[in-house]
Formats: sequence, C-alpha cells, structure tokens
Amino acid sequence: MERSAILFAALLLAVFSPFSRAADSFDDNFSKSCPERNFKTSEDGQIWHLSLDQDAGCGFTTKQSYRFGWFSMKLKLVGGDSAGVVTAYYMCSDCSEKGVGPERDEVDIEFLGNRTGEPYIIQTNVYKNGTGNREMRHSLWFDPTEDYHSYSMLWNSHQLVFFVDEVPIRVYKNTNYTNNFYPDQKPMYLFSSIWNADDWATRGGLEKTDWKNAPFVSSYTNFNVDACQWKDPYPACVSTTTENWWDQYAAWHLNDDQKLDYAWVQRNLVIYDYCKDTKRFPTLPEECWLNPYA
Repeated sequence: MERSAILFAALLLAVFSPFSRAADSFDDNFSKSCPERNFKTSEDGQIWHLSLDQDAGCGFTTKQSYRFGWFSMKLKLVGGDSAGVVTAYYMCSDCSEKGVGPERDEVDIEFLGNRTGEPYIIQTNVYKNGTGNREMRHSLWFDPTEDYHSYSMLWNSHQLVFFVDEVPIRVYKNTNYTNNFYPDQKPMYLFSSIWNADDWATRGGLEKTDWKNAPFVSSYTNFNVDACQWKDPYPACVSTTTENWWDQYAAWHLNDDQKLDYAWVQRNLVIYDYCKDTKRFPTLPEECWLNPYA
C-alpha cells in the first residue's frame, strides 16, 4: 500500500477511536429544539435520547458551522415497529425549525423506519442551491437497533464519502465542470432529528406510524468532528492547503481496502441508485459518469 494510503488509514483509525477526543457535554456542541420531555441524557451526559410522540419530535444542531472535514456520530435507532418514523442526520447551510432555505446546500443521511422484523433502509441525498434528487438507498448488514454504530461523512473539495462503521457506502465525486452540482461553497451546520414521515418513509407511505408504540426513541453518542470551523468572511483552512488530513491527497480517493469494501456494498446492499434510474433521468446527471474508484 502506498505511503499516503497508509497515512490515511492510520488517521481514520485515530478519528474512529473513542479516545481520540476529550468528552464534551451535549451543550458544548449543540442546541436542541424540542419539548424537554422529548430529550433525555445519560447521567454522565454522553448519551442523548431523542424521542417522537404524537405531539412532537426532537432535533438538535451544532453551534458551529463547517466547510470541509470529517463528521461522525454513533447512533442506535428506534427498535420494534418504527414504520413511518425517520431519524435524520445531516448537514445543511440554511435549515432551521422554521423551514429550509430555497438556495441551501445539504447532505443527508436518513434512516427509514420499518415494520417489526423488516430491515432498516438508509437513504442518502445531496443538495446544491436547493436542488436535490440525488438519492441512494442501502440496506444495512446489521440490526441498527441493537447497538451503537458509527455513521460518518468525509467532505473535501474532491469527494464526499458516506461511511457506516468505517465502510464507505457511497462516494460522490466533484465533477469540477459543466453541471456544477458539488456542494463546496457554503458552510454547513450539522443536524439530527426524529420526526414523523409516514406519508412517504415506509413503503412509499403505505405503512403508517402506529402511535400505540410511542414514544419512539433514537440514541446518540460519540460526536466526533475534525473540520474547518467557518469564520467570516473566509477562513484560511477552507483553501486547499493540504494542512489537514481530510484535505490531503490520501483523502481525495478511496484506499485499496476501502475500494474492496465499497465494491462489496455495491454488489450486495444497494436498493436504489438515481444514477441507474433512466426512467427518472433519461439523461443522467454528469456526476453519474465519474469513477468512484479513481
């Protein structure tokens, strides 16, 4: 393995380590938006429980915005019958409890609830200037309701990679030309929320939320960020200086082991890929022609 790939693997291992950061409380990093009854913490403040009932959901956002870096969180999802319930973990340049901005950039990870015994689906999407329609859906190779698993995003000027437990499940490359659909200009905050989406989330809205099972609870821990904190008008670390590991050559591409993992995911876990949907896109978007292994 070349030296840059070895360095990148070592850095990933350090970032994934639960001992790589001093423990912060929830209030050090986030602001929440929900009734108090819908937000609970463990005694040491390191585990956060967000709940959804028929009256309200719950969400939180980072106090700091970022442009490029590494973002990771461990989640344990709603167990049992969670049809209609969505747990979302995403970045957005202009989102709030009042709504979303029409020109926002956004990077989504959404966990779509299910009927008991059916697998969870993870949906990812990318928006640039308010336009999305870049959905992919994957199944998972484990039960995400039984234990905590890490869900991470690597974002730099070359690629956006979605990871589940260190395994890359999606690679979204920067075309650098023509369609200009890569979100690389606007700083984004990190959000998470649990909410009712039974009009679309489970089997296209056929399965409705069974409120007899409420409250529905998703749990979070090990928030980990190594990123460029935005400071107006234009912080130095946003430039491609390669001073940060997430903006060095090894982070611009998958390494050899990651390519093998990614290929396995593509063969076994992809449920929907907009780049394969020629009915929806008779002319495929430009980024669909880019090689994720390059």
